[in-house]
Amino acid sequence: MSDQNSDEREAFLREMRDVKPIKAEQRVPLKKDRVSALSDEQRRAAAVAEQAGEKNFLSGDHVPPVDPLDVLAFKRSGVQNGVYRKLRQGKYALDARLDLHRMTVDQARRSVYQFVEDCMEQDIRCALITHGKGLGRAHPALLKSCVAHWLPQFQHVMAFHSALPAHGGTGATYVLLRKSERKRQENWERQHKRRG
Repeated sequence: MSDQNSDEREAFLREMRDVKPIKAEQRVPLKKDRVSALSDEQRRAAAVAEQAGEKNFLSGDHVPPVDPLDVLAFKRSGVQNGVYRKLRQGKYALDARLDLHRMTVDQARRSVYQFVEDCMEQDIRCALITHGKGLGRAHPALLKSCVAHWLPQFQHVMAFHSALPAHGGTGATYVLLRKSERKRQENWERQHKRRG
């Protein structure tokens, strides 16, 4: 039986000796990640630090309840009224979305924290968090109450407001994030080119 296997193997190798691998082209052009090597090092360091102790400062304890139909509204000092009005009216492009439906409070806490951090890393200025209203539940508006409690804890969050009906109404919230230093520098350069 072993002679038959070796004969079959030799016959197979003889037949395959002229075969060359097909060069496969990429079907979808992959964009190179914008993140630099320095950023990779920072992420590695953050991952190590996170393993040592969780950096998520958001808490699910002692969250003041809000009514399922309440409008959420928050604006830091320094945010221009016109900017806040555009946020309330849903006039900013939504660059990122997070849906918290069917999550526990702890899952939502981790998701909201990571979402805001990711938005800041990617220079996202306006985002939408869908939390639902919780109507007809034992604890109505639980996630909505948590989102209203958590968002002001982020220094990066400049303002937030309940969404328009087309985006979820009082079951979703627009979030306006601080501009990164890089975006501020780009704006400054663009404005000075116009003047000069």
